[in-house]
Amino acid sequence: MTKSPPDRPTGTANTGLAARLLTISADRAGQRLDNFLLGQLKGAPKSLVYKVVRSGQVRVNGGRAKAERKLEEGDVVRIPPVRLPEPGAAVTPPPTAFLQVLEQAIVFEDDRLLVLNKPSGLASHGGSGIRHGAIESLRALRPGQSLELVHRLDRDTSGLLVVAKKRSALRQLQALLREDHGAGIRKTYLALLTGKLPKGELTVQAPLHVGLRQGGERHVTVHPQGKTAISHFRVRERLSGLSLCEVRIETGRTHQIRVHAQHLGFPVAGDDKYGQEAVNRELRSQAGLKRLFLHAAELEFELGEGEDRRPYLLKAELPEDLNAVLQALRDT
Repeated sequence: MTKSPPDRPTGTANTGLAARLLTISADRAGQRLDNFLLGQLKGAPKSLVYKVVRSGQVRVNGGRAKAERKLEEGDVVRIPPVRLPEPGAAVTPPPTAFLQVLEQAIVFEDDRLLVLNKPSGLASHGGSGIRHGAIESLRALRPGQSLELVHRLDRDTSGLLVVAKKRSALRQLQALLREDHGAGIRKTYLALLTGKLPKGELTVQAPLHVGLRQGGERHVTVHPQGKTAISHFRVRERLSGLSLCEVRIETGRTHQIRVHAQHLGFPVAGDDKYGQEAVNRELRSQAGLKRLFLHAAELEFELGEGEDRRPYLLKAELPEDLNAVLQALRDT
């Protein structure tokens, strides 16, 4: 196969009317296929990108590929004809009031990174009926800046969401996430678990498999053929038969904490997918818990080389709604 020059399309550029072949350059190595396609097909809904990948219209080195495949330097990606919005076509921006709230939710920023304390209910990115996710909204807030998601949080999970402002930072963080199952980044969450978790640190090492239910909804189970997943739970406080825990994860699998907590027999409070419906109803009426009690509280890592190497310790305070739930439980 003859390879085209790095990141130069063959066919009709930017019209979406002809297939293109793009060769992955060094600065794109390590990027997921779906993220690469979203960058190339500006304005295409995420659902459409996943559809063309699943149907085999997207090819990597002539073969079918999964959306989560990590691209390597020299890979040749075929991008099929996709009709995109015309340049200059009207796109409804996020509401101004929402962008102001988002600005206030930025907890850290430097020349490399922008870090958001993501509210619960906000998806990490748009698609599947979601017009504006966190990354689209941040791009609207900072037009002209290059912003790329480093990782994702479940829509219902609040807390630290890291966005790279430079390709070099994105590559380094993605390498840390891949390194030894993601051990290059220390990730700590706060979770309220239903039941009295034993004292001390409780480690769950249970492989996770992502399946799809009717309608395309993702559902994760512990399965011997799943991917390695390791979580460490430690009780911080006990409240009315519940356990407020620090959870440190060594891997970043889909729904990892939620499924591992369920596997232990202590599901996360407010979890409508893996939790206990009766307990959730009681917490809603008695403590005002209206959503998943899971918060990405702390990230620790290092970036850069040599004298430019810099440590990062990022923190996001527990949101007011979850603090109110804890106070209500303490008062009972």
